[in-house]
Formats: sequence, structure tokens, C-alpha cells
Amino acid sequence: MKRLGAAAALLGVAACSRPVPTEAWLRAALARGSGHIRLPTGAIEISSEIAVRNAHDLTVEGDGGVLRAAPGFRGRALLSFKSATGVRLRNFSVDGNRAALETRQGLPPSDVPFARFTPNNGLLIERSSEVEISGVAFSEIAGFAILVNASRGVRIGWVRVTDSGSRNAAGRNNTTGGILLEEGTTDFEVRDSELARIRGNGVWTHSLYTSPRNGPGRIADNRFEEIGRDAVQVGHATRVVVEGNTGRRIGFPTSEVDIEGRAYPVGIDTAGNVDASVYRHNCFEDLNGKCIDLDGFHHGQVLANVCVNRRPPEEYPFGNYGIVMNNTNPDMQSEEITIADNEIDGPQFGGIFVIGAGHQVLRNRLRNVNRAHCNEDAARFGCYHAPGEPDMLRSGIYLGRGAERPAPARGNRIEDNQISGYEMDRRCIAAAPGVRLDDNIITRNRCEVTP
Repeated sequence: MKRLGAAAALLGVAACSRPVPTEAWLRAALARGSGHIRLPTGAIEISSEIAVRNAHDLTVEGDGGVLRAAPGFRGRALLSFKSATGVRLRNFSVDGNRAALETRQGLPPSDVPFARFTPNNGLLIERSSEVEISGVAFSEIAGFAILVNASRGVRIGWVRVTDSGSRNAAGRNNTTGGILLEEGTTDFEVRDSELARIRGNGVWTHSLYTSPRNGPGRIADNRFEEIGRDAVQVGHATRVVVEGNTGRRIGFPTSEVDIEGRAYPVGIDTAGNVDASVYRHNCFEDLNGKCIDLDGFHHGQVLANVCVNRRPPEEYPFGNYGIVMNNTNPDMQSEEITIADNEIDGPQFGGIFVIGAGHQVLRNRLRNVNRAHCNEDAARFGCYHAPGEPDMLRSGIYLGRGAERPAPARGNRIEDNQISGYEMDRRCIAAAPGVRLDDNIITRNRCEVTP
């Protein structure tokens, strides 16, 4: 009996023992590269990047477990995975200790991806496949909460990111804080997540001009609150669906908007060359910037989105247009975009800015347009239009002659739109010098004056 009791005691110790929550324990566990790791309750303070290479079929999860950056942390991210397959990160928290680790820096050079430039990220995923990040809470991250580089099959869902991102030397946001997928990341999804008090962009895709485009992908059903730059940005991508997202206070706090870099905040922004994509059923309120920017967007759809500004115009110092087309990227032309059934209520300037050809602008409801009363008080609200185009910022729908490059609006169909706002009896639909309204099909639009 005595011997049996000793054996039972030994068995009990083995069965009930728990890992000690230390950095050394976590490094050793991750070094195995596969299997199941359950984080112990409590915080593990990490002094330098834990880099995991060639992991496969690895799950890291933990109810109540916290990974916390030490005050002297050094590294690109608390955890980084490269050339991994089948990694699942679930149900733990990451504390980035931003107060100690914020680095005042600007944007990387045009030939350097963020993965090689931005330190102090939460999670970094490089050249990996079939990665799932679910139920992870990020706070006080100095860099990006999640940075995904050149990967495929990435699923991000039910994560929460709060109080994250750093500033540049001028004290403005430097794009960081949210979720970034870059350098040709394909087959990705970011869904059902919450991002609040992010200095830079909320969720965005980005690639160098010489790199593959991102996509296909889906950004859906996320919630944004107090985002300093863009809630969503689709950059250099193809076949991306942005749908069902909601947000408020985009472009706040105003003191951190990167005005020197002309990075006016946007609900849904576009950059690079973006085609075959759809922005639909998204809803934003209190936009201190634009509702939707289509710079580089072509052969795609913008459907049934809502943007509403109800506060006095003075509360939106960087307020701008509702929906804007642009053509900065040299590899695209602004062509064949459908903009239909959207509601824009209270834009500071005009409702929809159109360039290029083959567009369908149908059944949109543009309300309380030109709340800045451009161009009567240009300095007060920044109503600085292009030379010789006084109607540019004060029209419900404006047919432009180009943006970054010439692209006169012609061959477009503009039908069944409802437009109301300041002086909309005279400035409902207007065209730039050299652009003819009758080169487009314009019919059954209703215009109404409101204060």
C-alpha cells in the first residue's frame, strides 16, 4: 500500500502539473514546431522576438494567457512565423507595451515592405500558408497588430485590436496599429473583428509596385471606431470583396491625421491597381474625410454603401467628397465601375467625382451635399478647387477631365440619382471645362435645394 501510494502521488504530480509561464518555456515549446501548445493562465513577458521557422500543424491557444512585450523588447514582432503551414493561433491576448516601445518613424522607402521596416508588431506571418488567427485580443501594439507578408490561405476572425499604432516625427499617424496584408498575400479573409482607437489604418492590403498584387480576399463584417487614417484600404489588389463593415469616427482624433502627407482619412480607400473588386453594404458615420476613394479602382462595383455625417461641418475639419475616382497608378484606367444604390448624407464637398469611361452611376441618394458651401468660404473648409474648375467641389455629381492623369468623363450612364443640398438647383450635375455633359447619358436625376 505504501508503494502504491507513492506511485499514485507521483502520478498525481505528473497529471496535475502545469507549465510555468516563462519566456524560456514558450520558446522551448514553439521550437518543437508542431503539436498543441496551451498557454498557461497569466502573463508571459517577452524580451525579444520569438522566431519560429518551418512550423507545421501547430496550434497555440490559451484562455487567459497573455503575451506581453518587456519594456526593453527588441524584435520585429512578439511572435513571428516564416515558411509555416497549418498554424492556428487562438484565444489569447497580446500586450505590446506601446508606451515603452513606440518608435517615431515615417513610412518605409518605396522599395521596402513593412515586414522589413516596422518593428514591435504583435504577430508577423511571412511566406506561410493555411494560417488561422482567431479570438486573439491585441492592445497597445506599437507596430501592426497583425502583419502578413507574401502568404496564402490566411484566416483572421473574431480578433480585437485596441489602442494601437505609432506616430511619425510630426506626431501624426504613420499607418500602423491595425491589420496589414502585404506583398501578394492571396486567399485571405479578415472578418467579424473589432478595431478601436487605431492611429493608422484599420485593415488594409499593400504591395510594392514591383510585387504581385494581393487577392483574392474578403474583408467583411468588421467594426471600426476612432481610426486615424482609413478604416479599410484595398491596395494593389484584385478580386477583393469588402462588405458588411461598419464604423464611426473615422479620421479622429484630428491631431493625429497625417495632413502633411496628404493622407486624408477614408471609410474605404483604394490604392495601386485594383480591379474585379466589390465594395458593398458597408456603413460609416462621422467621417472626417472621404466616404469611398477609388484611386486605381476599375472594372468593379460599389454598391449599397452608406456614409452619414450629422454633426456640424466644423467638426469635420478634413471632411471631403463622398465618392471619388482617381488614376494615380499608371497601369490602369478608370473604366467600367458601377456605383449604385449608395447613400451619402452630409459630405463636406460634392457627392460623386467621375472621370474616365464606361461607368454606371445609378440610383444613388446624395443628401445634404456641399455642407461647406464651397466656394464661398474656401479658407474655412479648404475648398481649394483645381484652377479653372470652380464647380469641382460644389456639385452633386461632377464629371471631371482627369485626376492624376487626363481621363475626361465620357460614355458614362448617370441615371435615377436623387441629389439634394446647397445650391443643388444650379450645381446638381456639372462638368469640367472641355468635358461635355451630352457625351454621357444623363437622365431621370432629381435635384433639390436644401440649406
